[in-house]
Amino acid sequence: MKSIAIRILKWAIVSLAALSVLLVIGGILLFRELVEPESAKFGTMPDEAKLASRSRESLPAVAKPCSEEPADCSYFAKMDKGLLVKPADGASYPKEVMEVAALAKLTPEQVRESASLGQTAWMIWTGGNDRFWDFAAGNTTGAFDLLKTVSSYKDTAGKGMAYGRRNRWSWLGLVNEPCFSEATEGDASRFGLWLDKRDLNCAPDPFADPDKYPGVQVGARGKTLPPGSYYGEPTGVVGLRLFPNPDFDKKAQEDWDAERYYTDPSYYNNAKLIRPYRVGMSCAFCHVGPSAINPPADPENPKWENLASNPGAQYFWVSRIFFWNTRPRDKDNAPAPNEGNFLYQLFHTNPPGSLDTSLVSSDYMNNPRTMNAVYSVIPRLKPSLEHGAEQLKGGELDNKQLQDFPQTAALSQFWDPASGTSHTMRVLKDGADAVGTLGALNRVYLNIGLFSEEWLLHFRPFVGGRKITPIRISDAEKQSVYWQATEDRTADMAVFFLVTARPDRLEDIREGEPFLEDLNSDKVNRGKVVFAENCAACHSSKMPDIPANSGIDNGICAGGGNGPNYRQCWDRYWEWTQSKAFKEAMVKLVMERDESGHDVFLDGNYLSSERRVPVDLLQTNACTPLATNGLAGDIWDNFTSSSYKTLPPVKELTVQHPVSGASMPLRPLGNGRGYLRPPSLISLWSTAPFLSNNSVGYEDDAYYRYGYRAPASRGGNYGDYAGAERCPAASDDDSYLPCVANRVKVFERSIRQMLNPSTRRMDKHTQIPVPGYIYRTTALACLLVPSGYMPPWEQRVSGPLHWLAPWAIDQKGGIALGPLPKDFPINALTNTKLLPDHDEPGGIGHYWRLAKALPTLASAFKRMGGKCSPGELADPQTQANSEAAVRDTGLVDALVGLSKCPDYVVNRGHYFGADLPADDKEALVAYLKHF
Repeated sequence: MKSIAIRILKWAIVSLAALSVLLVIGGILLFRELVEPESAKFGTMPDEAKLASRSRESLPAVAKPCSEEPADCSYFAKMDKGLLVKPADGASYPKEVMEVAALAKLTPEQVRESASLGQTAWMIWTGGNDRFWDFAAGNTTGAFDLLKTVSSYKDTAGKGMAYGRRNRWSWLGLVNEPCFSEATEGDASRFGLWLDKRDLNCAPDPFADPDKYPGVQVGARGKTLPPGSYYGEPTGVVGLRLFPNPDFDKKAQEDWDAERYYTDPSYYNNAKLIRPYRVGMSCAFCHVGPSAINPPADPENPKWENLASNPGAQYFWVSRIFFWNTRPRDKDNAPAPNEGNFLYQLFHTNPPGSLDTSLVSSDYMNNPRTMNAVYSVIPRLKPSLEHGAEQLKGGELDNKQLQDFPQTAALSQFWDPASGTSHTMRVLKDGADAVGTLGALNRVYLNIGLFSEEWLLHFRPFVGGRKITPIRISDAEKQSVYWQATEDRTADMAVFFLVTARPDRLEDIREGEPFLEDLNSDKVNRGKVVFAENCAACHSSKMPDIPANSGIDNGICAGGGNGPNYRQCWDRYWEWTQSKAFKEAMVKLVMERDESGHDVFLDGNYLSSERRVPVDLLQTNACTPLATNGLAGDIWDNFTSSSYKTLPPVKELTVQHPVSGASMPLRPLGNGRGYLRPPSLISLWSTAPFLSNNSVGYEDDAYYRYGYRAPASRGGNYGDYAGAERCPAASDDDSYLPCVANRVKVFERSIRQMLNPSTRRMDKHTQIPVPGYIYRTTALACLLVPSGYMPPWEQRVSGPLHWLAPWAIDQKGGIALGPLPKDFPINALTNTKLLPDHDEPGGIGHYWRLAKALPTLASAFKRMGGKCSPGELADPQTQANSEAAVRDTGLVDALVGLSKCPDYVVNRGHYFGADLPADDKEALVAYLKHF
């Protein structure tokens, strides 16, 4: 018996060991399935244009040369100060065109035509990304739907859309396209959708012509649906174009119900819903805005001449655009319905005019950043010849360069193919995309969905949790005809910006006169000195001659020293700029005048040094300079230089705990992390609020009240969004109007907060004060996924799952986790690092920390109870229960320990000038208005 018992025991031990091995193997396989990308598919995925046997030649910028079909080339010519309007016979070309003609060794007409083609691409070329945005509509849990964003459905029940063309500007911050009117009913010819209608007194959009610009025929396109144009149709919203959905076949048409699409959550909250159209996005969506010096009298109804391509969408509300059914709060100021959704709270951290551009290919950091303004490209490029040298290797060398195209071939000094050295400006906030002007432009198209067939293989969109791998330019060259056609356009886009991206100055318009003091007054002259001594080191492209023996831009620092020695080179530069000799020479430069007495310092000055600045010096929020999508082996590997990828670490940073407020050390890795390019101060009066995330000068009232205009300035009640006021406005205090006086008012508030940090918005919820504010929830908020977006297998067993975990799975099978309490630090959750970075040592240790934190997270959410119904969210006891759950389980501490960027104070730093005397600050402000 004893031997039998021993044998049974041995058998049990062996069986348990075998089972353990199987479980470990199964866990590894499951982990690999979830985390590892489908690498076998890399480079094998043709885009829709290639599947349709199209070629790059079949997708020309215009159907015929501009000389043969001038109307197409001039469709947007009134924009951008009218610089691309063809001069009348015998009239001269604008000086901006003549300057570029001399630089590019082209005739003025060649420059104008090239720039016109670039303008067209900027405005309407989407490169097949309607496929991606349709994917996004089906994979963002019902929040995001561009087809609804461009609709004007009248919601009589008061539960859906709070906007239409009538108030699209004031509520969404989107630009209405001229020549359209609002839909008053569903359009039977467009499957019952409430889409803007083309005004009959306007000529047709030439780019919507399917005969001149024949669409790409895939799926139902060209069969049960018309193929349309490869530029799509205008939607009535600048930057969004309408394309027939190739998946909208006969079965989808039978299932389609336009009324339910707008009104019935059980119908539209469905990942499998097929819409009649896909919406494509051009660069204009995030970059076109009202002209600073010629704003529209009625912002809801601009004319083309009131619009500019380069300032960035400064009034763009991400939380409203990315949540199609967002509504304002009512008079009682009770939370609006979508405030109960944590995803909305995430988007609501984005101040107007900012967006986290790594939202799709997530880097596990919530990083709202301003839409880049593009100014003075020629002065921006010139300093790169001295200190903008970047070494390209491997796939980085596949980026197109200016001399690859005839219209920019004369600009060959910026690329040396023999050495692989690019002399380049830097576009991204962290100075990552330093591979040349054309590479930066081409990358943007990938980031807004071009070649999504390949792009989406390299990460798990929106949520992360899958190892990120580089998208290779060589694969795009082979498999994406849309990519090829985009490359054919970007040289023209470069010419377009060389011509049109010029400063907007208050002195150039009559409306600016009341805000300017004479440039040669004692006050402004003092401001020039203050600027030279305190600001010019980072914010001027005109510099005194660098001392020959300084080692700043020679020796190991030649070309700027970009690479592993960069911090040493920066420290030499910074030491020089703090010297008496530099400041005296800089003052002399700022004060320089020509023979006629004209101040010349601002002429041709990019007002940025374009040298990367270490964040430990700036003391601004660390998350933007710690972005990782451009690191070696990450998604944008091919679009960042080897010099960037070898930058040394910055010094230790100090950050604050989001509950206690206590200081914590942060030691960033290097390899590209830790630096910011100084933004240009061109047209500074028109670009407030400030810092890279628009956090300084952004009013907290707008944060909590969702941008309502005060009744005194509106003459109406909260929620009254009949449309924006006119320019000039009844009240200059309205921050969300593009009028000159309103812009100046926001500038004055913002710049004084920059110079007086104690006046910035401060957080009220930490135990110890912190130097700024923290993104926090404005109401109780749950993590919600409607059942229609859950996998089919989960829907089949939703009943048992709800029984097992009612705090996580609702009765219909959807996810309902929470609610997190009001004033919860949003980035404590959103910055949770699911996977270690490629260069991070001790990756296994990170997975262990995640595993140890899971019981804390589960305990906290279980105690919160999944109380996510409207009634439960309105119950004061729910807030008390959620606060206790967070406090008692130590949830925030656990999340801080997992954070990729535990820097939660968003408007701190850049304290340069804070110690100046009050009179010097005012003198500086007076001078800055002339920029």
